[in-house]
Amino acid sequence: MSFNDDEPIVASQDVSGEKPATFLAGKTKATIINKATAPLEQSEFKVMLELMGAGSGNDRSGVDLVTVLDVSGSMDGEKLEKMKIAMLFMIKKLSPVDRLSIVTFSGGSKRLCPLRQITENSQADIEKLVNALVANGGTNISAGLQMGLKVLNDRRHTSGRVVGIMLMSDGQPNQGDDAAQVPVGNVPVYTFGFGVDHDPRVLNAIANHSMGGTFSEVRNQNNLSIAFSQCLAGLLTVVVQDLKLTVTKVESTIVKVSAGNYPQSKDDDAGPVTVSFGDLYNKEVRKVIVDLLLPAASRPAGSDVLEITYTYSTGGKLFDASPIILTVSRTGRTSVEPEREEVMMEENRLRTAQMIKESRVMADDKKLDGALKKLAEAQSLLENVVNDESNPLIEMLKSELQQMSRLMKTQEIYEKQGRPFALSSETSHNRQRFAARGDDPKELRLFATPRMDAYLEQAKSFDEDPSKPLPSVDEDEKQELAAEPEPEPEPLPPMVGTLSHYIQTAIQSFLALFVISQIDYIVVKFPVYDLPVPLQ
Repeated sequence: MSFNDDEPIVASQDVSGEKPATFLAGKTKATIINKATAPLEQSEFKVMLELMGAGSGNDRSGVDLVTVLDVSGSMDGEKLEKMKIAMLFMIKKLSPVDRLSIVTFSGGSKRLCPLRQITENSQADIEKLVNALVANGGTNISAGLQMGLKVLNDRRHTSGRVVGIMLMSDGQPNQGDDAAQVPVGNVPVYTFGFGVDHDPRVLNAIANHSMGGTFSEVRNQNNLSIAFSQCLAGLLTVVVQDLKLTVTKVESTIVKVSAGNYPQSKDDDAGPVTVSFGDLYNKEVRKVIVDLLLPAASRPAGSDVLEITYTYSTGGKLFDASPIILTVSRTGRTSVEPEREEVMMEENRLRTAQMIKESRVMADDKKLDGALKKLAEAQSLLENVVNDESNPLIEMLKSELQQMSRLMKTQEIYEKQGRPFALSSETSHNRQRFAARGDDPKELRLFATPRMDAYLEQAKSFDEDPSKPLPSVDEDEKQELAAEPEPEPEPLPPMVGTLSHYIQTAIQSFLALFVISQIDYIVVKFPVYDLPVPLQ
């Protein structure tokens, strides 16, 4: 059977006249952070690249969302009722540009409805399907996942659509094939482990095999609406798709590119490195640290060390950024310029995430003492981070380590609570994307976006009283725009390499009229870039 019965989007006329102008490109803001100088001798050098989703959501691409829901016997009772409320929240938050399909699984799987455009009529129909759900039978996660993928893969209408699968389960898979081995292609799959009896390793593997998917641990069944809402907030604010960053050496050697577990590709050991990120939400950030080895320089001068470019699609159109050439001033100074604080903060995060993973591996081997020592070591290293003011990132990392330590008091507590928390933490750090974990949804907000923060409160209120009306996505967008500061001038196109040549020539010609002493470079400020201009 082919599921090629997805409904087309029938556009409704917009007569409000209140939506701001739309943008077709420039939806990713690039920031380059690095030291401006490097010594003349051969030296190591770090460059941190930040790509942030920066686009208005009013012209967003529609979402094709498939929810894959566990209706096995263990879901009977309050769990099923909480899942229904979580689903009703999502149905009410979707817009006519979106389509939703519901798949259920127990011993087998069933598609309750094709991808349907969310209108007033279809919304009522889908809500009836959700309210009629009953729980019985075994747990065949593989069948549910395969059915969800088939719904998306068989679509007729695909151009410019954002896709996603949200899969939740409360139990151990006891029927069907190994769901962790199901090939998911480029579809992001967001998995949710509900309660304390699910299999976090299977759900985490499914998410990790997908492009940008995450595994969320929902131990407290009262938090399912909140967990679903955070995922939905991301999908409704996707501003770019198929984001790829490429770094190419110039007068340097690329030693390592740190970008979580996003796929990296290169033609050979000395060639360009491309990182594929998939979708990027509005205000979501991807940080990449590039470790370089700079060769020895014969004299003080500016040196082009790295070429940076990125591509993405938006609204079905491809955007290819012009190359950015990073220039560093090679200087004979004896003092060494300190590393940028932003780079050190990111390295602290990466180190903490790695140590959480190492502690989890020890606990899996029933070496709790070693795992707790590893977490204590990570905590101690964070305590030694010097900051003039309390850093929110460091504070959240400390909280994460404290919660992880509490969940390793005994092997039994770890098996039920610690492992899913740790795996959710790992996937969140690896993806640089929010994933729900822990009992308090307000405490650990690593990588949360403004829309996620807004939906946290909306979902909490809705769970208490599902009869309350919810703001529309358009109203959410207006509220975000009203809360934002005045926009900066449009950034220059990413042509820093070309601009650098002309700016350096002009400044050097001008300054040739003056005597310059003890100045190696100046920094030319652009809206996005801090461009070092050597004066030698």
